[in-house]
Amino acid sequence: MISVVVEVKTVGKTGVEMEALTGVSAALLTIWDMVKSAEKDESGNYPHTSIKNIRVLEKLKG
Repeated sequence: MISVVVEVKTVGKTGVEMEALTGVSAALLTIWDMVKSAEKDESGNYPHTSIKNIRVLEKLKG
C-alpha cells in the first residue's frame, strides 16, 4: 500500500482543498504509471493496482 499526503497553505481567503486533492491525484497517477508495466496481465488489465480513498483529512482555519 502507498499513501500520499499533500499539505497546502494559503494567505488568501479561499479554501485550497481542490489543490490538495489535485496534488494527491497527480502523485498517485504518476505512481500508477510507473508500476503498471509490472502488473499488466495477459489481457492488458491491472488486477491489483487501484486508487482509493482520496479525501481531505483535515482543514484548519486561522
